[in-house]
Amino acid sequence: MEERRNSAAKTVSFVMALTLAGKVLGLYRDRLLAIHYSTGPAANAFFTASRIPRVFFDAVFASAIAACFIPVFSEHLEKRGREEAFRFAGGFITVIALLTGALTLVGMAFPQPLVALFADYSDPTTTALAVSLTRVMFPTVIFSGVAFSLVGVLQAQDHFTAPALMSAVSNLVIIGYFFTLDGEFGIYGLAGAYLVGWLLQGIIQGPPLVRLGFRYRPSWDVHSEGMKKVFALMGPVMVSTWVQPINQAVNSRFGSQLYEGAGVAALEYASNLYLVIAGTFILSVTNVIFPRLSRLTAGGREGEFRTTIQQTLRISLFLVLPMSAGLMAVARPLISLIYGGGKFDDFSTGITASALSWMALGMAGYAVQNILSRAYFARQEGRVPLVAGGVSILVNIALCLALAERFSVAGLALSSAVSAGVYALLLLLPLQRSEGGMLDRAALTNLLKMAAAAGAMGLCVWTALRAAAPLLPAGKLGEIFCLGLCAGLGVTVYFLLTLVLQVEEAKLALSFIWKRG
Repeated sequence: MEERRNSAAKTVSFVMALTLAGKVLGLYRDRLLAIHYSTGPAANAFFTASRIPRVFFDAVFASAIAACFIPVFSEHLEKRGREEAFRFAGGFITVIALLTGALTLVGMAFPQPLVALFADYSDPTTTALAVSLTRVMFPTVIFSGVAFSLVGVLQAQDHFTAPALMSAVSNLVIIGYFFTLDGEFGIYGLAGAYLVGWLLQGIIQGPPLVRLGFRYRPSWDVHSEGMKKVFALMGPVMVSTWVQPINQAVNSRFGSQLYEGAGVAALEYASNLYLVIAGTFILSVTNVIFPRLSRLTAGGREGEFRTTIQQTLRISLFLVLPMSAGLMAVARPLISLIYGGGKFDDFSTGITASALSWMALGMAGYAVQNILSRAYFARQEGRVPLVAGGVSILVNIALCLALAERFSVAGLALSSAVSAGVYALLLLLPLQRSEGGMLDRAALTNLLKMAAAAGAMGLCVWTALRAAAPLLPAGKLGEIFCLGLCAGLGVTVYFLLTLVLQVEEAKLALSFIWKRG
């Protein structure tokens, strides 16, 4: 058991390192975009155009691949062997390629109504540019469909390196464009660079698949037992995985009515940075544990399944809660450091920092919903995520209507954070009521202690930031020193407080550090 736990920890650490590298490159990509286009009309149009195909893919196909394909493929591996599993995968990839290809053609033919659905710009020039860019960028749907299907085949067999490298490869292409061709081709060339990056994400999955013995064989047999299971799961799972992309699309539409459309870019920059900080850890964990949960379910090992979820929740929240509090405290200097400069002025920094600070409030909910939704999907259960996802989307829309006009981007970010918390709670309650529960009294007490320590740490960091900022040099150097001091203070305060409060995870961390020392 200890050996297996250490192996899983090493895998998560390795995947997290690769994911972090890709995310850091993504941040640098966004910094270049901010310096060149800031929160102006071209950036707003580009973000709208890039979001439309992503939302359609995430809402319709990502769920089928991540939540439906992997459990069924794992079941084939467990019960029928590799050859039968590969045959099912070939049929699934064929169906996904056909469906995403059809959606791509429709999106390229009718971009105007899609832009009208996703944004409400007062400037017709921005709207026209968004329409043109949407037509250029819609093929990302088919590229994504094929790439993520191949990723599913790899992850189900515990191969995570190539999938974790996808983001880095794509971002390197886009960064190279900024340094070579942006001056000549502008925002349209940037859209083309994104297409090339997405195409390469699928291509790099090829070599490890070949080493595993996978050969793609087209199949149109949608009536096979495996495809029937996927289609049966897709309906409920799709709605449950709509939450994040649809909430982002809703918030973006409201943002297009703020600051002459600049709210779109502010939310996008803040969301991208938020996902680097939250997503690097959370998605690395869920990508590793989901195939394992699927195999445990297929093997009928309910006890191991429940223990894996419990441990993942507790360790994740031990790390995510201080991330959330710290990010709220240092949002402005962090945004200034990452994006500030060039055309990204003080106004853009202010509205983006406001969005990031309130988004961070929902980080714990984001972590819990990602972990628990994988638990339901691994069991091939979609009803609870379906209901929870629908309620979460409605909560977000209602809060956007109530808060957008009064609190601008802060209100939209808060709406998103509350929606994530509601979704997480609705996923947790049925599991908590089941036999054994997901969190016992000791675990809940531990979580309250973590939250208290994180809150106190955030207050300390906020106070230190206000005191230290005037004493440090101006510019990027001062921001780096300031954030470094705040990070060091935050880690120290949180760790000491959790030790004083006798949080179990802190004691385990101290024991691990002591053994390593």
